[in-house]
Amino acid sequence: MAHPPFVLDPFQSEAIRHLDAGRSVLVSAPTGTGKTVVADHLVARALEAGRRVFYTAPVKALSNQKYRDWTRLHPEAQVGLVTGDLVIRRDAPCLVMTTEILRNMLLSGDLPAGLRHVVLDEIHFLDDPERGTTWEEVLLYLPPEVQILGLSATLSNLEEFAAWLTSVRGHEVVVVREDRRAVPLVLKICSRQEGLLEPAEFDAAHRRWVRATRTAPPAPRRDRLTGQTSGRPYGDRRLPGSKGPTTSHLDVVDRLHTEGWLPCLYFVFSRHLCEVFAQEAARRGPCLLAPEEVARVKGLVDRFEAEYGPDVLPPALGAAYARGVAFHHAGLHVRLKTLVEALYELGLTKVLYCTSTFALGINMPARSVAFDALRKYDGHSVVPLTVRQFLQKAGRAGRRGMDEVGLVAIRMGHDGWEAQRPLLRRYATAEPEPVRSAFNLSFHSVACLLHRHGCDRVHELLDRSFLTFQATRRGSGRREGRVWADFLARVALLKRARYVGPDLALRAGGHVLLQVQISEMLVAEAFLGGVLEDPDAPHLFALLCTLVGNLPRGSAVRAGSDRRARRALAAIARLRDGPVVRGADRLTGLPTPLAPELEPLGLLWARGVPLGDLVARVEAGMDVSGDLVSAFRRARDLLGQVAGLWQDRPDRVREIHACLKATGRDEVEVVD
Repeated sequence: MAHPPFVLDPFQSEAIRHLDAGRSVLVSAPTGTGKTVVADHLVARALEAGRRVFYTAPVKALSNQKYRDWTRLHPEAQVGLVTGDLVIRRDAPCLVMTTEILRNMLLSGDLPAGLRHVVLDEIHFLDDPERGTTWEEVLLYLPPEVQILGLSATLSNLEEFAAWLTSVRGHEVVVVREDRRAVPLVLKICSRQEGLLEPAEFDAAHRRWVRATRTAPPAPRRDRLTGQTSGRPYGDRRLPGSKGPTTSHLDVVDRLHTEGWLPCLYFVFSRHLCEVFAQEAARRGPCLLAPEEVARVKGLVDRFEAEYGPDVLPPALGAAYARGVAFHHAGLHVRLKTLVEALYELGLTKVLYCTSTFALGINMPARSVAFDALRKYDGHSVVPLTVRQFLQKAGRAGRRGMDEVGLVAIRMGHDGWEAQRPLLRRYATAEPEPVRSAFNLSFHSVACLLHRHGCDRVHELLDRSFLTFQATRRGSGRREGRVWADFLARVALLKRARYVGPDLALRAGGHVLLQVQISEMLVAEAFLGGVLEDPDAPHLFALLCTLVGNLPRGSAVRAGSDRRARRALAAIARLRDGPVVRGADRLTGLPTPLAPELEPLGLLWARGVPLGDLVARVEAGMDVSGDLVSAFRRARDLLGQVAGLWQDRPDRVREIHACLKATGRDEVEVVD
C-alpha cells in the first residue's frame, strides 16, 4: 500500500516524499485536513520493508482507533497494541501505544531491537502541564537513527519547535505546513431570536436590541372597566435591563435541523449537562431519523440489549438513539461508547452531545459543530477556550468529499454578546498559541536517569530540553539552568528521604521508584512503611484504586470499607500529608490524589461484582461507568508495577497475577 486510493493533497505528497527519502518530518495542519494519511503511509511502507514502527498518541481512545484501523488494513499479526492495561501482540512489527509506554521503554532500556520509525501524534501535547514532559523525554531519549514523524495542530512558533527538534535529533527535521482546510469553515451565531447569523449581522442585530431595550416603555395600559392603569407595557417588549428570551441548546439544534446542517457535534463542557441535554433533545425535539434509519437503530439496539442487558443500555437511552440523539463523555460506559461511535459512523446519530475528549484526534467529522459555551473549567477556574482548543473542536466541522463548507455555530443570547464578542474576534483572527515547554521530571524519571547514567550524561540530556532551548533563545539567564536545577532539587529530596545515598547510588526507596510510575512517591512511602504488605491482593487492588481514580464532584458511594481497609487508608492519608510526599508535590507542582470512596468499589470489582451493580451504588446524577473502568484499569496498571517489588516472594507475585486476571474482565478488557 504505497499510496491511498485517492489523490493526495500537495502537503501530504511533500511529507511522504521526505519520509521516503529517510528524513524526519513534522507535519502541521488544521484539524480534519488529513495528517494521519501520512502516518498510514509510513506504517505501510515500514511493514512492506520488514521494519519496526511505533505509533504513539496522548489518549487510549486514539491509540485504540488506530489499532482498529490498521488491523483492518494489514494482516492482524503485524499490528499490536500496548496501553498499560492492555497488551496485544507486543512483538508485532507495528506497535500502537500511548506515549507514556514508549517513554517507559526508553527509561528502562527496554526498547525492542530494530525500531526504525516512530509516529508521535498530537506532538503539540508537549506543552500539556501534566503530561507534556513525556513527549520531551521521548524525543530526548530516542536513538538518533530512529526516523520521527510528528503530527501537530497549527502552531504559531512552528519554526522554533522544528529547530529544537533538529537540534535534539542531530539531523534536519523537515517542516511540512498546511494552513488551509480541505473544507472551509463558516462561523455563525445562533440565537433564539435571530436564528443563524454571521457575527457582523448578529452584532448589528444586537445594537438594535440594545436600542430597543434602552428606550422608555410604552404608556401603561388603562383598564376599560376601572379606568386604572396596570403598569405593564404592551406586547412582549421587556423593560430596560431585561435579558430577553434565553437561547437554549434546543433552539440551536432546531435551527441546524431546519436549515440542513446535521449531523452535528454539540460540545458541552460538563458531563452532567451532556446527558441532560441529550435527554431533553430526545424528549422534546423532533425525530431526526428517517423511518428506515429508525428501524436500523432499533435493530442495533435490540442486539446490544440482548447481549448486555438494560443495566448497560437503559430503555430511555435506546429511545434517544432511535430519535438520532446521543451523548459521549469520558464517564460513559465503555460498551456504550463503542455503540455510540458505531451509530455515529453509520450516520445514524444526527446530534451528538460531547465533551472535549471527543475532539482529540478521533476521526469523527460532522457537517456542523456547535459550542454551548466558549469557557470551560480547567481544574482551577472557568477560563476561555484557547485558540488552539477552539480550532481543534471547530475543525471537526465539514466532511471531506461530502460538504462544501463546515458550519461552526455558537449558542448566544443578546445579553451575553458583549462579553463573548472579543473571544470570537480572537478565534477568527489570532494565531494558535505557541507550544511552550512544560518540562517537569517525575521522580520515576529521576531514579531511572540516576540508575542508567552518570551525572554528566544526565546534565547533557537535560540541557537539550525544549525548556532550556527556549530560554537560551530568549536570553533568559534565570530559566536557562532551570531544568538542571529542578533535577538537583529532586535529587536533594531523595537524599533527605534516604532513597539515594551521598554517592547518588539508589537505595531501597530509589529501587521502588524504578518500578512505580503512578502516584510514585506515595506508593513508595506506603511500600517502605509496610502499608502494602498486609493486604491480600484484592484489598491491595482496592487501595490502589484510591490513588489513580476519582468520581465526579458531589458523588456519594453507598458502600463502606472494612476495618483493615480503613486502617490502611488512614495510614496512606498520613503518608500523603508527610514531609516526603508533600515535598515532592511542591517540587512538581502536581498534588498527589487520594479518593478513599473508591476503595469499597475496587474491592467489590476484585471479588467479581458486575459493573452495573457498582454503578448502582454511586449517586452522581450522571453515568460514572467510564470513571470506574478507568480507575480499575489504572489500578491494574499500578498493581502490575507494584508486583515487581516482590520478586523475592513468588507466592505474593502469583497472588497478584491472579488478581490481575480477575480484575481484567468484562468492561475493563474491552478495547474502547
